[in-house]
Amino acid sequence: MKAQQALYIDGVWCPAEGRDTIDVVNPVDEQVIGQVPAGNAEDVDHAVRAARAAFPAWAAAPPAERAARLAALRDVLLARKDEIAGTITAELGSPLAFSQAVHMGTPIAVAGSYAELAATYAFEEKVGNSTVYHEPIGVVGAITPWNYPLHQIVAKVAPALAAGCTVVLKPAEDTPLTAQAFAEAVHEAGVPAGVLNLVTGLGPVAGQALAGHPDVDLVSFTGSTAVGSRIAATAGAAVKKVALELGGKSANVILPSADLAPAVNVGVANVMSNSGQTCSAWTRMLVHTAQYDAAVELAAAAAAKYGDRIGPVVNARQRDRVRGYIEKGLAEGARLVAGGVEPPRERGYFISPTVLADVTPEMTVAQEEIFGPVLSILRYGDEEDALRIANGTVYGLAGAVWAGDEAEAVAFARRMETGQVDINGGRFNPLAPFGGYKQSGVGRELGVYGLAEYLQTKSLQF
Repeated sequence: MKAQQALYIDGVWCPAEGRDTIDVVNPVDEQVIGQVPAGNAEDVDHAVRAARAAFPAWAAAPPAERAARLAALRDVLLARKDEIAGTITAELGSPLAFSQAVHMGTPIAVAGSYAELAATYAFEEKVGNSTVYHEPIGVVGAITPWNYPLHQIVAKVAPALAAGCTVVLKPAEDTPLTAQAFAEAVHEAGVPAGVLNLVTGLGPVAGQALAGHPDVDLVSFTGSTAVGSRIAATAGAAVKKVALELGGKSANVILPSADLAPAVNVGVANVMSNSGQTCSAWTRMLVHTAQYDAAVELAAAAAAKYGDRIGPVVNARQRDRVRGYIEKGLAEGARLVAGGVEPPRERGYFISPTVLADVTPEMTVAQEEIFGPVLSILRYGDEEDALRIANGTVYGLAGAVWAGDEAEAVAFARRMETGQVDINGGRFNPLAPFGGYKQSGVGRELGVYGLAEYLQTKSLQF
């Protein structure tokens, strides 16, 4: 798509207050493919005022009407699937097939799920001698990342709209073209003016202005724990609600009874998917000492098969960051069994699929989020040791457990300090809650749990 040299506010594309722009760079060939406005605090204020003005009518709209608009949005996204997938590939660098299947398929499913929820959710209930109303919280400031540029937008905007909230969206500066395509889809779906507003801009400028705006009732942010903590502090000073989906360092625990080959192969695929740029990726593989050498051999072979099948990371800064983590891991004693820091191509922000063995729990690569195609393999002695290692980080976003007996895997998963665990390769469920324990965030996304984040309750006693 062609980049819009404008912001989407109150149902129209309008110029930004300032003249600053953001270059959009294709991470495959490092070429500039477009420019978008770098909105400032005045633009954010304009968008918030539009959202506030639109709120009363949208909040009062029958749930069936909100459901109809969300269903129309899903249909527009489906109709434009190939076009928007191409945009995602151009600005994120993900292979086109992955963009079509995952970057488009998942948000289309999520949009559809909220169309159904908006129509069926009990926004009013009887509790004893009281009537309890579930009412929209108000104006939402949604700040989204670049790693799943459409899904992260839909996972915030769809439940907010289903609840009756209005939204000001500030997307990541690396992937603003996808956000512009989404705003076009919202407009085409007939969502009323001011219900969704888009301000492209830099995080420290537009993002900070949105998080601190006095007329924003809730800030929903996905990104790093460091930035999330600053947003929470800003919002907390104004006693406004936050929903934060932050970092992860998830463990893939392979118990001795598991079938080793599929557990390792699926684990490697999970980390290499989206070039490792997934908050919930299982970047630590925990293997019993008796199976350790075989698991390392399997993982190295699996990673080598990916080669050119994965795309680049999003920008030069991220490439250098991932390389730095690999170098630090080796310096701290890890053993390189696949990949490494050598660039696989002359151009583009590519990182070879990398596997580090002999990683110990205290190493930097076992504790900090890398956000690249790097897998660390750790050994454990017994089940209690595995649990200690799995829970031994500040994060708790996701994880996986493999065992020959499902009940055994479930028993271990119940003791993990994390928000979501896949059992023996369990499939993604767009209705299940997604969110973290500890420093991985506050609140949940997806399904009825995600809808509840955008509602507040009022009770009337009779």
